[in-house]
Amino acid sequence: MAPTAAAGHWSELEVTLDVGELHDQYSDFVWRSLQRLGVAKANLEDALQDVFIVVQRRLGSFDRTTKMSTWLFGICLRVAAAHRRRAHHRREQQDSELQDRPDDHPMANPEQAAIRHEAQRRLELGLEALHLERRAVFVMFEIDLIPAPAIAEMLDIPIGTVYSRLHRARADFSEAIARLEREHGGFK
Repeated sequence: MAPTAAAGHWSELEVTLDVGELHDQYSDFVWRSLQRLGVAKANLEDALQDVFIVVQRRLGSFDRTTKMSTWLFGICLRVAAAHRRRAHHRREQQDSELQDRPDDHPMANPEQAAIRHEAQRRLELGLEALHLERRAVFVMFEIDLIPAPAIAEMLDIPIGTVYSRLHRARADFSEAIARLEREHGGFK
């Protein structure tokens, strides 16, 4: 018997957990969670693999009183934090990701491409300033347009916690953007 698809809750019957099946069922969720938590695109494959290595090691300790997605999200938080710490030590590589990239469309208007690039850069720098749990809620709500009740269910947290994290994340994001504009005299 497998977890119910809609809620991710385990039945009262004994369930044999298989890492391969969990990977098949939850790899998209883990991938999106790692992205939301700020793992760089270049490191997403490694981070995904790291999550499922932890799952393999810790699967026996999963107590089934919580949803599998909540348990996996907790692992994603720790893996993303580790990847971000390593990226901090490799700042020059991460900064190179923010450098100008050619626009995908060959006929793109250079001014529009510059505006899009600047908006993307501001978003990345603002998100980088957010605490991981706040960042996840902020990205889910503001960018992925996931409703707050769905976020609460997905993360197995009260809806009030979703709203408080979102409120704090919005304030932190705004402060980070304002600070960067002051420090750099606007973005260039």
